[in-house]
Amino acid sequence: MLKTILVALDSSELSHQVMESLVGNLQIQSTSKMILVHVINRRNAEVEIAADRPGTVGVQDEVPYRHLEKQLQSYQIQLPCKSELEIVSGDPAEEIIRLANIYRADLIVIGNRGLTGMKRIIEGSVSSQVVADAPCSVLVIKPQ
Repeated sequence: MLKTILVALDSSELSHQVMESLVGNLQIQSTSKMILVHVINRRNAEVEIAADRPGTVGVQDEVPYRHLEKQLQSYQIQLPCKSELEIVSGDPAEEIIRLANIYRADLIVIGNRGLTGMKRIIEGSVSSQVVADAPCSVLVIKPQ
């Protein structure tokens, strides 16, 4: 039985597909716990958000943070079990793995953008790094 499932989400359409696959295809027990995670990539962030340090979010940071929080909450209400939200900043793969260790996740669910060639080399593959370094099993959802 999967006790703790960490679900890595971003602001893309792929996150909707990840949630649809998760809710529609996995037999999630009501006793399970899901951690919905959004990592603000410091490299790509237009505004530095101190989301992982409560009490330090400035006025200019609140709009992007609130948007992310509302998006995760909209996914949260679809779940048949208890859940928590985590919005942190840093390297996406490293933060996903760090949180999987903290929560002792039994499974990580993550999307794969399907990057190939030079774009994959430049931007890197978060899902590949998570699969390689994760402390548990990883379910990778490919775009449809």
